[in-house]
Amino acid sequence: MQCFWRQPKHSKSQDNFLQEQSNRVATQNGIRLGLQDDRDLIFLLKGSQLLKVKSSSWRKERFYKLQEDCKTIWQESKKMLRSPESQLFSIEDIRDVRPGHMTEGMEKYAKDVPEHRCFSIIFKDQRKNLDLIASSEDDANHWTAGLKKIIAKNNSMSQRQKLQHWIHSCLRKADKNKDNKMSFKELKSFLKEVNIQMDDSYAKQIFQQCDKSKTETLEDEEIETFYKMLTERAEIDGIFAKYSSAEGIMSRDNLLRFLREKQREEDAVPESALSLIERYEPNEIAKKQQIMTKDGFLMYLLSAEGNIFNSSHCKVYQDMTQPLSHYFVSSSHNTYLMEDQIRGPSSTEAYIRALTKGCRCVELDCWDGPNSEPVIYHGYTLTSKILFSDAIKAIKNYAFKTSPYPVIISLENHCSLEQQKMMAQHMKTILGDMLLVMPVDGNTSDFPSPEQLKGKILVKGKKLNSLEETIGMNGNSGIEAEDVSDEDEAAEMEDESVKKEVEQKRTSVKLKLAKELSDIVIYCKSVHFQGFDNTISPRAFYEMSSFTESKAQKLAQESGTSFIHHNVRHLSRVYPAGWRTDSSNYNPVDLWNVGCQIIALNFQTPGPEMDVYQGRFQDNGFSGYVLKPRFLRDKQSKFNPKSITEGAWWMRKKLQIKIISGQQLPKVNKSKNSIVDPRVTVEIHGVQRDNGKKQTKVIENNGFNPKWDEEFGFDIDVPELALVRFVVEDFDVSTKNDFIGQFTIPFTCLKQGYRHIHLLTKNGDPYPSAMLFVHINILDNN
Repeated sequence: MQCFWRQPKHSKSQDNFLQEQSNRVATQNGIRLGLQDDRDLIFLLKGSQLLKVKSSSWRKERFYKLQEDCKTIWQESKKMLRSPESQLFSIEDIRDVRPGHMTEGMEKYAKDVPEHRCFSIIFKDQRKNLDLIASSEDDANHWTAGLKKIIAKNNSMSQRQKLQHWIHSCLRKADKNKDNKMSFKELKSFLKEVNIQMDDSYAKQIFQQCDKSKTETLEDEEIETFYKMLTERAEIDGIFAKYSSAEGIMSRDNLLRFLREKQREEDAVPESALSLIERYEPNEIAKKQQIMTKDGFLMYLLSAEGNIFNSSHCKVYQDMTQPLSHYFVSSSHNTYLMEDQIRGPSSTEAYIRALTKGCRCVELDCWDGPNSEPVIYHGYTLTSKILFSDAIKAIKNYAFKTSPYPVIISLENHCSLEQQKMMAQHMKTILGDMLLVMPVDGNTSDFPSPEQLKGKILVKGKKLNSLEETIGMNGNSGIEAEDVSDEDEAAEMEDESVKKEVEQKRTSVKLKLAKELSDIVIYCKSVHFQGFDNTISPRAFYEMSSFTESKAQKLAQESGTSFIHHNVRHLSRVYPAGWRTDSSNYNPVDLWNVGCQIIALNFQTPGPEMDVYQGRFQDNGFSGYVLKPRFLRDKQSKFNPKSITEGAWWMRKKLQIKIISGQQLPKVNKSKNSIVDPRVTVEIHGVQRDNGKKQTKVIENNGFNPKWDEEFGFDIDVPELALVRFVVEDFDVSTKNDFIGQFTIPFTCLKQGYRHIHLLTKNGDPYPSAMLFVHINILDNN
């Protein structure tokens, strides 16, 4: 959330005074960031002219400048109707800063400009990239280095520091006349900015309480007093009081007792308590005395150790030496699309976004393009096209930035023989040693593990022959494939004109498969599903089938245990139904429950399904690979998610959740007078009998520090497959509730005790300071 002000006209002396104040504030914020006297920061605070690039004919000079809060960038606009707010963007909205020609826009429209003068700002949401050209290499370096430093420092701030920085920035911006004082009118305006609707008489009471000087304004220490009153956490004070002495300090032994009794950390030892004091206690004297103050206790609860997500699961901790088929794999559908599947734009940026979100299986729909160069787009539709070679370059550059584990390229091949050969050539030339072209260690009997395939890119597609024949180089060129690609998803669209065109194309063109393309398909040979394996003639392990969501869900419903056995040895890919032309998603949970590994969702479409998906793959260090539970890796498993009986999976738990409070929930309606009315919903996603949902009451007119104090209980029979989703909405009686934030976590990653939940935006990015405070208790439920 940001606060904005329109600068009034001043005299020259006033302007000088305000400039001095602005410099002083910028210096203070630079110190907070740990960038005092940094040359790049000083340059950004002065600002500079940059060329904004939108197309080959649109290049306009604009002035860009870092604001005094060191968190927002002001950009000049020639549009008369633009509001001051629209000329600003937050550092927190930036996902990446890329030097050179590293976006599609720069590749297309700025090739005539030396790379060292070019850079791009990539945003977290669906906003278009900002492609910029500096007047010199030095200027470009100042911008890229400066922005990267601020982003890194901002990300490393503690939650307490982020809150302080934000509050102070908003307090200053509420000071409309810049006199370093806050009138009662300015205070009311500020309260609305931070999402609090406060009764005038109560606001006046607080104001007068802080106004010790009786001047009808707050200044200096009085503003600090107001800030402290505003950010008090009475619910945490109460917890601290139970474990602290009359002097308001918590000894090492009492902190250890709290960790064991309330946080349920049975393995906590005296050294654990000392470590927390050392890391989070801000008072040096208290630290030396091995005690914790209330401030230190709050900093601990706001830290990674106080998070609901088990920090030991933030790194790869699972066994990565099992066969590839034993893992859930983060997978994308129609990866090239930025929006819908009928008219949406295709972009290499979509591949970059998916890969940086941990995706390990990307899809390429390949068609003949001009100049013998294959293109990627959604066949028989109006989606735009990108070059196959450009997509492969993007995959090469970003495949292993988020995770070192293998990436699968899923080919939907509609190309002629000539252009298939070009596809194979591009993959070999661009990917080089990354491309897997031979079995690992000559293994042709079972899948290698993610560990063995680290840094490798696998191709999934049609294959002319067996893996053994490929090794012996006995394949024959130009043999017709049995039929068109398994995943001819365009053919399943409900649009009649599209279906008619598909049928015409399919009858007039027979697809031949080039040996060159066939030979680079090693462990992921696409075949039609002919039923589950029979013991007399089992299919080769590397033969994999793709299913529409409806076909897969039917198999899961009718033959769940057989599907599980199939998925122990084979990979299964599931993709959205053809009628989902708006790129909507289906629920992946029922298909995980039968061991399907590659459940492809539209990464470009936010919503509950993607929330659950990203929640699953937060586990195991966000590596894109999550080891399936043992009962989904057992060829003799009798587990059936539709009919739960006792077995290894049966570990009944009672989950008790108390929703205590919320902090700094963002506005969802940008109207100045709008304040959110938050309500929390807790959902359980797992096997059918574990699914559940419960809601808190609505807190009216308070998004800054709402208090619920409501407790819910859930019975969970198969915890290894369960996920817990916390959703915060702005309640509205007459219309659909507005989404505020959410967080989804696998049950096995939950930490017990008093925990903070750091909420995510609609697009799955963390809010800087929006949180829930909860208490979690897990009991055996025998």
